Amino acid sequence: MTSTVPAAVIGAARDFGSSPALERLTFEQLLAGARRVARALIADRLRPGDRLALWAPNSAQWVLAALGSSYAGLTLVPVNTRFTGVEALDVIQRSGARGLLITGPFLGVDRLAALRAAADAEGFPLPHLVVEIPSQWDEFLARGAEVPEGEADARAAAVTPDDVADILFTSGTTGRSKGVMSAHRQSLAVAAAWAGIAGLSPDDRYLVVNPFFNSFGLKAGILACLVSGAAIVPQAVFDVPRTMALIGAERITVLPGPPTLYTSLMDHPDAARHDLSSLRLAVTGAATVPPALVERMRKELGADVLTAYGLTEAVVATMCRAGDDARTVAETCGRAAAGFEVRIAEPGGEVLLRGPNMMLGYLDDPEATAEAIDAGGWLHTGDIGRLDERGYLTITDRLKDMYICGGFNVYPAEVERALARLPGVAESAVIGVADPRLGEVGRAYVVCRPGATLTESEVIEFCRGRLAGYKVPRSIEVRKELPHNASGKVLKYLLRAEAADG
Repeated sequence: MTSTVPAAVIGAARDFGSSPALERLTFEQLLAGARRVARALIADRLRPGDRLALWAPNSAQWVLAALGSSYAGLTLVPVNTRFTGVEALDVIQRSGARGLLITGPFLGVDRLAALRAAADAEGFPLPHLVVEIPSQWDEFLARGAEVPEGEADARAAAVTPDDVADILFTSGTTGRSKGVMSAHRQSLAVAAAWAGIAGLSPDDRYLVVNPFFNSFGLKAGILACLVSGAAIVPQAVFDVPRTMALIGAERITVLPGPPTLYTSLMDHPDAARHDLSSLRLAVTGAATVPPALVERMRKELGADVLTAYGLTEAVVATMCRAGDDARTVAETCGRAAAGFEVRIAEPGGEVLLRGPNMMLGYLDDPEATAEAIDAGGWLHTGDIGRLDERGYLTITDRLKDMYICGGFNVYPAEVERALARLPGVAESAVIGVADPRLGEVGRAYVVCRPGATLTESEVIEFCRGRLAGYKVPRSIEVRKELPHNASGKVLKYLLRAEAADG
């Protein structure tokens, strides 16, 4: 199996040639495009091992930039498009990125202006190279004309399987983001395993709504298509009418996403007007999936439905298989995949993973790495689960406080840290509460300092200026005090029980 991303790009051009790869590009043209990006990066004096931050929504240019950076021997650092300028600056700063490709104004937000404002406030210079997409894309590529193709090819050939391919930042229970490092061999092995179980082939057209900055969108999306010959069809933002139109026009066969994506499609009043018959596979997870929904998806969409489980540190650890019944698909996350071993720790029931495709570790954080991976090589996931006699995994709870809002992980400690900066806040606690549309949303319990008063709107507005939208609590309760244990830790399980009781 190909074990570096540049080799995979070259192999795909050889094996799939004139087959469609990305929008109107063939795999041969995809190689040419990646090589052109690599030449531009070389012209801008980025060296092998340098890190390139990419802050943009799903697009063909995102794919070319990602593959081109690997072709030039760089390490890719995707940035969450929902991040504020302050959050993005933290990732860019801590990764030591020497280059930044950034979207122009998108969804009413000028991210470059926000980033510059944050950098000015922090006194931190932006990277050596900053390219705004799409306005400066052609100019950026043109600079590579002075670099011979052979120089880019030599860079690609020098990449080794154990080089760091990407660093994906994800928050931990402390709220401090951690950069998860993966080698080329690991990213590609996970992609190949996912593609194999999903049965991806050059006959497939894969609509990637999952963000490319996420490990799933990058590895079970872009790289899975690269190793299987499936065509990538990127969608920047999930929009039900646009998604339905794309499925019909592009004859989409594969569409992963959270359960709410599928219910939104099936429940839309115009659903009957669109031809969704090309769909053959839906892959979901990240939330409880009722068996009735699996049956409905199979009946109304005509697609097979699989569920999976993973995390940034492991990407895809378990997955259902074709032919699994609706209850298995709905109530489990499947069985081990991508070379992983799965076991349940006793006591406590924590899910542990071990395998060759587990992360290399956290960037510049050996202590956090040692906490996550024990002496036996087992990754402690922080999730509680059980294995049945077939080896199928069911996630039953979380050891961590993390909850999932619209398919995105939210770490309450990060939100609480932001709330601590609000004048008048003495203490706060954030939990996830059930929401019919997003699965879970945040609720913040706030204790004011003596003499201070805060309204719900003031607290929410404060958070909006400092946190990505999915992290902002949807409701606020101001309390005189919070429940604590003897050591002073807030007893969040009591808050969750109270919220569940209505």
